[in-house]
Amino acid sequence: METIDQSRATFRDMQDSTAEDWKIIGKEFKAYAAALPDRVLAHLRLLDGDCGGFPVDRLTHSLQTATRAYRDGRDEEYVVCALLHDIGDTLGSFNHPDIAAAIVKPFVSPEYHAIVEKHGIFQGYYFFHHLGMDRNLRDQFADASFYDATLEFCEKYDAPAFDPDYETLPLEFFEPMLRRVMAKPKNTIYKSAVD
Repeated sequence: METIDQSRATFRDMQDSTAEDWKIIGKEFKAYAAALPDRVLAHLRLLDGDCGGFPVDRLTHSLQTATRAYRDGRDEEYVVCALLHDIGDTLGSFNHPDIAAAIVKPFVSPEYHAIVEKHGIFQGYYFFHHLGMDRNLRDQFADASFYDATLEFCEKYDAPAFDPDYETLPLEFFEPMLRRVMAKPKNTIYKSAVD
């Protein structure tokens, strides 16, 4: 006779799930969600040592972008966005901003989310023309509410963050910030379930 594991839902097709199943899943999800910052930090560490031809490795670039934003007095959500803006490089080589934007979306303002989501196109102003591309692709967003903020993000924090001599703060400095920002989502369809 098969033993039923009481710590797991019993449905084989989600349309047959029950409230009891979702209590089990919800209990497990709480611990899983609480560990999200650990998984994000582990993924950031994958960028360490990966230069991809750039003057600094991808982790240093991310840390340097966040350091510049922090030293400029930006709030924690903004600094965390700066830290995570290129986290998608390893899994989304052709759409890394989309990956990063999806990660930060539940935790930051719509404007900050848009900055992360669109920064690749805006950053392209500095190099697309070297690749035979239109460096002014960002102009398609000229009337968007996030346009000026994204221009500023790229100009002040992202574009200059390839300096091997810049005194960059370590990942450990940003960890408490990341944990605070990711402690409670505010922009998610699951908000009522999380509350």
